[in-house]
Amino acid sequence: MADFLLELLSQEIPARMQEKASADLARLFTAEIAKAGLVADAIETFATPRRLALIARGLPLETVGAREEVKGPRADAPPQALAGFLGKTGLTREQLVERTDAKGNIVLFAVIEKPGRATADVLAEAVPTIVRAFPWPKSMRWGAASISTASLRWVRPLQGIVALLDEEVVPIAVDGIESGAATFGHRFHHPGPITIGSADDYAFKLRAAHVILDPAERRAIIAEGAAKAAAAAGLTVVPDEGLVAENAGLTEWPVPLLGRFDPAFLAVPREVIQLTMRTNQKYFALTDATGALAPAFVCTANIDATDGGAGVIAGNEKVLAARLADAKFFWEQDLKVPLAENARKLDQIVFHEKLGTVADKVARVAKLARWLVEEGIVAPHADAEERKLLADQASQAAELCKADLVTGMVGEFPELQGVMGGYYARAEGLPDAVADAIRDHYKPVGQSDEVPTAPVTVAVCLADKLDSVTAFFSVDELPSGSKDPFALRRGAIGLIRLAVVNEVRGSFGQFIREGWVGVSHYLPLSDADKYRRATAVPVVHFIIDRLKVQQREAGVRHDLIDAVFALGGEDDLVRLLARVKALQAFVGTEDGRNLLAGYKRASNILKKEGWVDAPAILTSAPEQGIAQTGEEDPLALVEDDDVAAAVAALDHAADAPGRAAYTPEPAEAALAAALDRAGPAAADAVAREDFAAAMSALAALREPIDAFFEQVTVNDADPAKRAARLNLLGRIRQAVHGVANFSKIEG
Repeated sequence: MADFLLELLSQEIPARMQEKASADLARLFTAEIAKAGLVADAIETFATPRRLALIARGLPLETVGAREEVKGPRADAPPQALAGFLGKTGLTREQLVERTDAKGNIVLFAVIEKPGRATADVLAEAVPTIVRAFPWPKSMRWGAASISTASLRWVRPLQGIVALLDEEVVPIAVDGIESGAATFGHRFHHPGPITIGSADDYAFKLRAAHVILDPAERRAIIAEGAAKAAAAAGLTVVPDEGLVAENAGLTEWPVPLLGRFDPAFLAVPREVIQLTMRTNQKYFALTDATGALAPAFVCTANIDATDGGAGVIAGNEKVLAARLADAKFFWEQDLKVPLAENARKLDQIVFHEKLGTVADKVARVAKLARWLVEEGIVAPHADAEERKLLADQASQAAELCKADLVTGMVGEFPELQGVMGGYYARAEGLPDAVADAIRDHYKPVGQSDEVPTAPVTVAVCLADKLDSVTAFFSVDELPSGSKDPFALRRGAIGLIRLAVVNEVRGSFGQFIREGWVGVSHYLPLSDADKYRRATAVPVVHFIIDRLKVQQREAGVRHDLIDAVFALGGEDDLVRLLARVKALQAFVGTEDGRNLLAGYKRASNILKKEGWVDAPAILTSAPEQGIAQTGEEDPLALVEDDDVAAAVAALDHAADAPGRAAYTPEPAEAALAAALDRAGPAAADAVAREDFAAAMSALAALREPIDAFFEQVTVNDADPAKRAARLNLLGRIRQAVHGVANFSKIEG
């Protein structure tokens, strides 16, 4: 067995591409050698800014030979057919094997022995194929060869290839670049070539040349070094795993260093300073003992400087000072213009060609936010005076929430939209509730993002997302496959999280129709009614689909969401989830599993018989279609232990209009009685939103249903009995469907 080392040396590989490139190299290499029947015991990949490397452990020195059999014509086939087969296989007639098939015919077979190949030869063919097919997100051509579109493309100019099978060089050539055993160490600490002996000494020799091959080790050095440098100054690093990974992708010999900046810049909002350091300079922000942003940072050098890093720190401090001075200028200039004045400029920004400007969107959001408060959907317990104040603040916040889009700071840092609006609102003396709503109105952005709970903020957040989802559905700009250019899936998840966390009660169909009112005048008049009628249905289904995805992480079964939603009219997400969670707890019990089995058995029989639910025969409930006799309800006599009395009572009433014209069997009467109790009890519990009680009511049906199927023949020869018993099965289905559509439940 042998180990194979492959290194592809190039100019700097962008940090954001390195992790995927490592995975792609392993994937492509595995697939390519598998074509020749080779499988490695283990594959390791590594990436630094200048190299992409792979080590395949435990490769055989040659591939295993193969035996292939090709079926040909019959032995008595025409000469032309035989000649064609011989030409295809390259064999003579004497080399063919004769076999008798199942029909007694003699058939010719070509048996071809394929010898094994040297692994080095397989690798020499595989590597160029991998290099040319490599899926870089962006790639380039370079040099004189780039005149031709057939020339090699790579992320940055490819400079060298190391290819060693154990200690032997595998001869490979890609676009004039030939493989060898030599590579280069750190660009500054060891710029000369180094010779690699094998895969075993590769990482060791690179380390001696100031290159740490393993990205995980570089990440650990950066994280630990930054924390140590900060602690020495009495500070703490703001956690940022993404920035750690990015710095590891920018350095081959990382050295964290502490620098400082003028405390006067702390007058600029914290987010601006942190974003300036992170985005432009890749620096780590630091906080003091109180959690406040400190006038210091940690940068990651790529050299072990002889002066201890003093020169590197001074250069980085100078660059950061210039960046922060620009940020301070934008901040001071933006403060001179009120948000209301900036908001008037939003009519110059197109939101969408079919949906007007950003100013139009703001007007729709403001109207919808006010409606959400005035209708008691948000802050339902507020009194009239408080509700008026909240509605006014929600409307004001919505009118100003996009105003920071035209500021200099957001122009420089688009990531700060909303955040800067909140700062500007507070600086000009607007109420905290309004400033907070402006700041947070995009939230929650992701599944882990904080969910706002302040009433004004919730109203604006809901209104903004409702408007976007409804508006884009109204003009047929829908997500498809992996494409979601207007982030409607994320918007729907945000709506769900806002509703669930804040227990926002109400019909989402109603919310969407209210949002549609603001969009409708952008649509062609002839289409307006069509959209008004149709928009709510697909949007609600879209939100429910997102709900299933979002709740999967919480362990909620998607089929149970379908089972409750399929009942129709259940688009209050808070109530829907409460029903689903109660249903999930119930179907996990023995009673629940058995009732589900009984329900499915009843449904299958009804489906087979083409049965449509009709007025019940064995029931006492007037609303289910029984002709009233004026007599006392006979099934009112039924107790759990008195089925015989129920049968006698039914016998007594057999001649009454609408009653069974036969004596029901005890299990039949018991099931009818149980349905009389369970159906209304479950319906009453659902009306009270006591879904656990509804499930408990259904659980009482388990034993009567089991007994019914054990003791009663449904498809009796007597048409009256058959009809009555099928009707009982229909009543089971109706009772269960009062809580959930069990046909949607898997298992």
